[in-house]
Amino acid sequence: MTVALFFALCIFVILTFNQYGISNDEEVQHTYGRLLLDFYTSGFVDRDAFNYRNLYLYGGFFDLVAAILERSLPALLDPLITGSILSSSTLTTLPVSMFTSTTWMWDMRHLLSALFGLVGIYGAYKVARILGGERTGFFVMVLLAITGTWTGAMFTHTKDVPFGTCMVWALYYTICISQHLPKPSLGFSIKLGIAVGCAIGMRIGGAFAVFYLLLMLALAGWLLRGNWSARLRFWFDAFKALLPAALVAFVLMAIFWPWGVMSPEHPLEAAKAFSHFSFDMLTVMDGEVMQIGAVPREYLPAYLLVRLPEVFLLGLLGLLIISVLNLRHFSVLRKLQLSNERLLIWFTLTLAALFPLLFIMLDKPALYNGVRHFTFILPPLAILSALGLSMTWDALAKLPKIRVGFALIAILLSINTAYTLYSLHPYEYVYYNNLAGNMAEAEKEWEGDYWSSSLREAAQMLEAKIPPDEVDGDGLNHAPYRVAVCAESIQGEAYLDHRFQVTSDWLNADFFISSTNMNCDKVLQGRIIGTVSRLGAVLAVVKDRRQLLEHERMPHPAPH
Repeated sequence: MTVALFFALCIFVILTFNQYGISNDEEVQHTYGRLLLDFYTSGFVDRDAFNYRNLYLYGGFFDLVAAILERSLPALLDPLITGSILSSSTLTTLPVSMFTSTTWMWDMRHLLSALFGLVGIYGAYKVARILGGERTGFFVMVLLAITGTWTGAMFTHTKDVPFGTCMVWALYYTICISQHLPKPSLGFSIKLGIAVGCAIGMRIGGAFAVFYLLLMLALAGWLLRGNWSARLRFWFDAFKALLPAALVAFVLMAIFWPWGVMSPEHPLEAAKAFSHFSFDMLTVMDGEVMQIGAVPREYLPAYLLVRLPEVFLLGLLGLLIISVLNLRHFSVLRKLQLSNERLLIWFTLTLAALFPLLFIMLDKPALYNGVRHFTFILPPLAILSALGLSMTWDALAKLPKIRVGFALIAILLSINTAYTLYSLHPYEYVYYNNLAGNMAEAEKEWEGDYWSSSLREAAQMLEAKIPPDEVDGDGLNHAPYRVAVCAESIQGEAYLDHRFQVTSDWLNADFFISSTNMNCDKVLQGRIIGTVSRLGAVLAVVKDRRQLLEHERMPHPAPH
């Protein structure tokens, strides 16, 4: 069943990767990747990458790979497209259609990001199987498959999901190393270094993985029977065995984030910037609009509560109840003595899932876009939830009727979530569970289409609404029409034909396309000629402004 589910997810990715719109910051991220590639191809002379906005504070692992593919794939596939033999083969239909499209670069990024998402699901499965066997591994795959903030986000969140994937693999190899202390194999050490290096090569937050490793090693030494001399020898052997991991991680970090190794102060500067950054931007939580620097400590937990599927929450609740009951019936000391190795695994997993939550509640950094910046905690949370579902099933073995009822509830909740995601396609990432109300209510009370991915469909609606040969009463065709876009220009421009030009002159714009997130659609007036909606939630609008009077054309601040 696990293989079949993973295969189905792969088919889903192949069939849908080219249906997703460009996200808000995707253009600047891709530009950063191009500039990093220029840095290397110029022999380290071109350093524009380190002066481009604040992107130098990030690693460019994903964006550098995407930039390399952008330059190399068309040339590599040109023989397939133009060759007289291969071009006639039906096997080349997908690459031909993809790489002759005007938006192929963005579709390529979405496919690459989705593949990272699949690898992340597989990594979570590997961790879950260590603790709970094949059944728990299957459960975690189901949970992540129906979690919109992972499977729906993995096409367009091209930094968040790849980073989360690297982090879950760093978790997996940390757990593997915990089982072979104090001298893990060279293979495990190098693989951990690859995962950590790629993670830090995207965000300084990858240092969390190093922190988890160090705490696990500290606990392992403390649990060791013997005197302090034995503990020190244990730690020395462990650190010596992990030197290859440190070396590999540093090399990869240097490749993907060269600015980060140009000065010892740069990583600290990046960490400080991300912990305390704030700018003039609003977010919303349960209907309350606020500055991103003034969000309450419960912002992330509240968003997790309404963004995770109900069956996901059911598993976490089951794990919590079982854990409390176990602590009531057995002493903590006795539980610790059962298996130090298993304790290390549980400790590392729990740390990966809960420490970031505790960190933001204590540090209180600026937050926005719901759980987006902490997407990396979804896989470890899903593993804990899967363990909770599996352990609850086992705990109910002597209560067959309740056990069957529990299974039916979990299955029905999963089916309901899957159907909701199907109905939201291709905007699965805006999913909210029933704790937030229906989708129409949730879209107004919480962050909606914050990536403005729905502008792709809105742009296509605008094209369809305006006939190619449309003329006014005087027989004049006024194309090209000026289109105002309440998002990045590329998000509308990429999907509009030659009859439309995206303009920064909003006052004189003929049309207006916007997502409804944070009431951006209310900035300009106009007659609504199209709406992008799912399950009663309006995600984007298309407005015709051509008949407005001069005083009606003025932009207004979005109401809050």
